[in-house]
Amino acid sequence: MKGAAGELYVDDGGAGTGTPVVFVHSAAGSTEHWAAQLAHLRPHRRAVALDLRGHGRSTFTAPGPFTIEQLAEDVGAVVDGLGLSRVVLVGHSLGGAVCAAWAGAHPERVAGLFLLDPASDGRSVPPEQARGMMDGLASEQWREVAGAYWQGMLTTSTPEVRERVLGQLGRTAHGAMHAAMGALLTFDPESALKRYPGPALSVITPLNESPGAYHVLVPGLPFKTVTGTGHWVQLDAPEQVNALLDAFLATVP
Repeated sequence: MKGAAGELYVDDGGAGTGTPVVFVHSAAGSTEHWAAQLAHLRPHRRAVALDLRGHGRSTFTAPGPFTIEQLAEDVGAVVDGLGLSRVVLVGHSLGGAVCAAWAGAHPERVAGLFLLDPASDGRSVPPEQARGMMDGLASEQWREVAGAYWQGMLTTSTPEVRERVLGQLGRTAHGAMHAAMGALLTFDPESALKRYPGPALSVITPLNESPGAYHVLVPGLPFKTVTGTGHWVQLDAPEQVNALLDAFLATVP
């Protein structure tokens, strides 16, 4: 499917009377991270996952910086391209920011917003730390830099999940990874979330207990904490995520 910065890979399947669900992955993630959720929903509901620009099987033909709002245009291109009038958005990490941005810009088209350990407000990162991270990600050793950061969020994950996540990191386009992390440093999630009045839930791990966490920035945002997993909750605990998603979908009109 055509996007603003290249061809977007879309995994579309399932059917039913419920509102379609659109899944958006993390930085250096892909549709593959949602395999368990897609398989779970598709017997009774349409479920769609996309690879953001430069991730997975999507191309990246417009190298350079982009914003979270521009990444959200990838979601809009898929939703419009598939002719979906209203959707439930599910976003993990970076994907949580992207979904919040699209929901804030198009609240009338979002029936529900399910955030899975969404990225914290990057504007709270000290400038020196932000510069160091971006310089490292701009270098030839960017995979090692990102991998070291990822390892900190994978300490409680299984070896299989660690291998899967780090392998996907290695297959992500350098420019897309650098730009995505840079985009998080300037995105205002609080304003986006406050423009979306519909049903929402943030499912977090202890890694997400910080002043920049979405449920802290927006005190009225419902949240639930899961423990015993790494940041990639849907890979570490797919059945638990499926159950939480089912319960949320049951509240969505």
